[in-house]
Amino acid sequence: MQVIALPLKDETATIELGEDLALALKAGDCLALSGDLGAGKSTLARAFLRAMADDEALEVPSPTFTLVQSYDLRIPVSHFDLYRLADVSELDELGFDEALSDGICLVEWPENAMAALPKTRLTASFSHLGDGRQLTISGDASALARIERSLAIRNFLRARGYGEARRRHLSGDASARAYERILVPGEPARILMDSARHKPGPILQDGKYYQQLAHLAEDVIPFVAIDRDIRDKGFCAPQVFESDLDAGILLIEDLGSDGVLDTDGQPIAERYLESVRVLAHLHAQPVTRDIALSATVSHRIPDFDRTAMKIETSLLIDWYLPWKRGEKASDAERTRYFAVWDHLIDLLATSEKKLLLRDFHSPNIIWRGDRSGFDRIGIIDFQDAMIGPTAYDVASITQDARVTIEAGLRDEMLSLYCSERHVLGTFDEAAFRRDWHLMSAQRNCKLAGIWVRLMQRDGKPFYMKHMPRTFSYLQVALEHEALAPLRDWCIKAGIL
Repeated sequence: MQVIALPLKDETATIELGEDLALALKAGDCLALSGDLGAGKSTLARAFLRAMADDEALEVPSPTFTLVQSYDLRIPVSHFDLYRLADVSELDELGFDEALSDGICLVEWPENAMAALPKTRLTASFSHLGDGRQLTISGDASALARIERSLAIRNFLRARGYGEARRRHLSGDASARAYERILVPGEPARILMDSARHKPGPILQDGKYYQQLAHLAEDVIPFVAIDRDIRDKGFCAPQVFESDLDAGILLIEDLGSDGVLDTDGQPIAERYLESVRVLAHLHAQPVTRDIALSATVSHRIPDFDRTAMKIETSLLIDWYLPWKRGEKASDAERTRYFAVWDHLIDLLATSEKKLLLRDFHSPNIIWRGDRSGFDRIGIIDFQDAMIGPTAYDVASITQDARVTIEAGLRDEMLSLYCSERHVLGTFDEAAFRRDWHLMSAQRNCKLAGIWVRLMQRDGKPFYMKHMPRTFSYLQVALEHEALAPLRDWCIKAGIL
């Protein structure tokens, strides 16, 4: 059986481990805490709950008499103490299965109900070791892997002088990346990016899997490289303080927490317009194709080419269409769909091609109102940057996937971008506006498929709330005469 063995020299070490576990466990995990009175079970549970709540003063009463204490936190947590459990059947009355279905269960004195606990549970066994404790964690392999990753992050911080930092969950996203806020008393907060090397997926074509065909980043090297390029060109991206490129762990600058939306989640026009201005100036810069990070490590920015565009648009026909219709596309439909995209991509042959950030929209833009110039817009997500039609990034922000951009603000942003580009040099506005429609269609076909894939494959159904907006944006894209073949295909396939 796979186990993790940890010496805990004192209470501080136990509290630190509780914080690390709070960043590793997820809904559906059951952690059984086994050991004698005073072994550290309650200390660990208390630290776990306070870290999960991000509240060091959180009152954590012992559930010895109530048997269970529930907390409505980032992930719901139920803290069970089964010392006084009279019969295993009482677990049903306490709502154990319901608590586990959508949250985490911490169970002290699990020995009193072993037969009723899930077989996939984790067991943390405390034993005495000199003046301290020895902790052995065993159980489900996938959960142990998450714990090992969290402990590796703690070791990364410790090796760089941040071993005693408080770690707090910041966010996750639709990918496998996760972010933490790293807090050291008397110092500015920093952000830790946890982005382990991508594991290859099923081969789709030409001996390659999806990430290779779409030219998506498979490690953190592209992030560090593009970050350096953006900063060197005078724009605001987070400074990288510490890194482990092989492990996929970065400690970076915290640019702030203000975004481009108001407290009701609606676009703030000034901030969107300033973001578009920054984008126009970034697109006017010459392209840096190869970026060296050291004598042995470099990154070559890939092209957003035909292969990448088509593998992304395939998400519509592979994921969305079967979900929408209840049946797969026919061979004839697939052939026609990709023929349409070949024709549209041919139109881009002479289009302007510069650095594309690829996800330049509200979740990835930081507003820095106390700064001036380009420093007011912090750019935080660009590891998948490519070189391609500049209209893609403009479509990304003027048709924000996470919030509705009304036509008036969209048109104002497009006009501002074009006027800035005319001032900065030669700019073919007619070709750009055609490309905006084309890139909008490409992006929204991809997103429609991604929302379904996240729901069906990854168990993340909440992204489906963006589907109506995605199709409203797609309909706008299809209004251009150049997109008539795609519009006709969508109507015939029953998508529109």
